Amino acid sequence: MKFLNKGAVMGALDYQEFYTVEDYKNWAGEWELIFGKAYSMSPSPMVTHQFVSSNIIHELKNKVQECKNCLVLNEIDYQISDETILKPDVLLICKEIDEKVNKTPEIIFEVLSPSTARRDETIKFEIYQKEGVLYYILVNTQERVAKVYKLLEDGRFVKQGDFENESFTFKVNECAIEFDFSTIWRR
Repeated sequence: MKFLNKGAVMGALDYQEFYTVEDYKNWAGEWELIFGKAYSMSPSPMVTHQFVSSNIIHELKNKVQECKNCLVLNEIDYQISDETILKPDVLLICKEIDEKVNKTPEIIFEVLSPSTARRDETIKFEIYQKEGVLYYILVNTQERVAKVYKLLEDGRFVKQGDFENESFTFKVNECAIEFDFSTIWRR
């Protein structure tokens, strides 16, 4: 852990804690590290959150069986830099990777929780956009809607629509992944 001086006046309140991947490796519990700042992922997700996440994984795995090099992973560290590690709910990556995800995934799903929704919709939205994630999906279990964003050539996300019971086709490399949103919701 480092301390960064935030102002010209020296004082105890002028310093902000700054963490790196090396610090992160030693933490107990579930955390994300964003630009050197620690964010707790607790409490654990609720039943509906886990149910929807599991269904997203199941639907994706069924649809990408023919896609070469594509892996569906959940709640895994995605290391962007020495100061930023995010833990998406579900991701699809179609690149050769070892045991760590340090390359940009093609698709990321974030299932919104009251404690993390604001971060998912703002900070992580901007980070994923900057990192070149092809599709970013924000899943609201309370409203039963998934907002699908696609990265355009100019490097910005554009909303493709709100999906509840419809299908959407993700185009990833040579694969067309027809995802049926009606399969993910808790009944």
